[in-house]
Amino acid sequence: MNHVMDRVLTGRIALVAGGTRGAGRGIAVELGAAGATVYVTGRTTRTRRSEMDRPETIEETAELVTAAGGEGIAVPVDHLDPEQVAALVARIDAERGRLDVLVNDVWGSDHLLEFDKTLWEHSLEKGLRMLRLGIETHAITSHRALPLLIREPGGLVIEMTDGTAEYNANYRKDVGYFYDLVKSAVIRTALAQSVEIAPYGATAVALTPGWLRSEAMLDHYGVTEETWRDATEKVPHFAISESPTFVGRAVAALAADPDRARWNGASLSSGGLAKEYGFTDADGSRPDAWRYIVEVEHAGLPADVTGYR
Repeated sequence: MNHVMDRVLTGRIALVAGGTRGAGRGIAVELGAAGATVYVTGRTTRTRRSEMDRPETIEETAELVTAAGGEGIAVPVDHLDPEQVAALVARIDAERGRLDVLVNDVWGSDHLLEFDKTLWEHSLEKGLRMLRLGIETHAITSHRALPLLIREPGGLVIEMTDGTAEYNANYRKDVGYFYDLVKSAVIRTALAQSVEIAPYGATAVALTPGWLRSEAMLDHYGVTEETWRDATEKVPHFAISESPTFVGRAVAALAADPDRARWNGASLSSGGLAKEYGFTDADGSRPDAWRYIVEVEHAGLPADVTGYR
C-alpha cells in the first residue's frame, strides 16, 4: 500500500476532535494526505492557549492537512461544552452535509498526571479534572456528532486511547487510578458505540499508538524528531517509539478499508494494524510497541528492538 494511499479518501469528511498536537495532529495530516477534508478542533489557537500551555495550534494542524493534500479546517472548540460541540456539528452539516469519520482524540491532561501515587495520594482535583477532560469530552462529542455520522452507512468512529484492552486489563499502577480509569473507559466507550451504531452500517473501534514521540515527549527528552535516537542513551527502551505519522496512517488505512466493519468493537494498535495493512512509520520501520513493552521492557530484558520494528 502506498502510504499516501492514492488519495482514496477524497470527498470524505473527517472530524479530528483534539487535533492540536500529538496523535491527533498525526491523524489529521495522514487523513489529509489520503485526500480527506478534515475539521480540526481543540482549545489552543494562535490567539489563545489551553491549560496545557503548549505552543502547537489547531491552525498549524489544519495548514499541515492542506499541505499534505487534503483540506484542513480549524475550529476552536472546548469539547466539555455541549453547545460548542453542537455548533461544530451543525457547521459540518451545513457545509458538507455528512460526516464520514469521527476521531475522538480529546485528552489535554498530561499536566494532571501524577506518577506512582495511590488513589488517596493523587490530587483529587487533578484526578477529577482528568476524568472530565478524558471521558466526558468523548461522551459529549459522540452524543452530538453520531446523528450526523450515522445518516449515511459507512461511518467510522475511532476512540483514541493509551494501551490495548489486553494490556489495560491489568491495573497500570505507575500511571495511577485516574489515568488508568480514563484510558480503560475510552475502550469501553468504543465498544458501546460499536453496538449502537452497527445497525446503521457504521463501525467504532478503540485505537492506541505505541510509545508516541509527541511534541511534548520530544521536549521532555530534549530531542527533536530528527535526533530522537539520542534519547535512547538515557532511556534505552525509547528505541521502540513511533512518530504520530504511524498512528495517523493506521486511521487512514481503517478509513479506506471497505471491509472495516470486521474490526467493529475491537481494541486496536498502530503496530497491529501496520501488519494488517502494510503501512510503515515515516522512517520506513514498523514498530510493534505493545508486544515489545510486554516481552522486553516488562520482562526486564535489555533494550533490543530486533524483531519489533
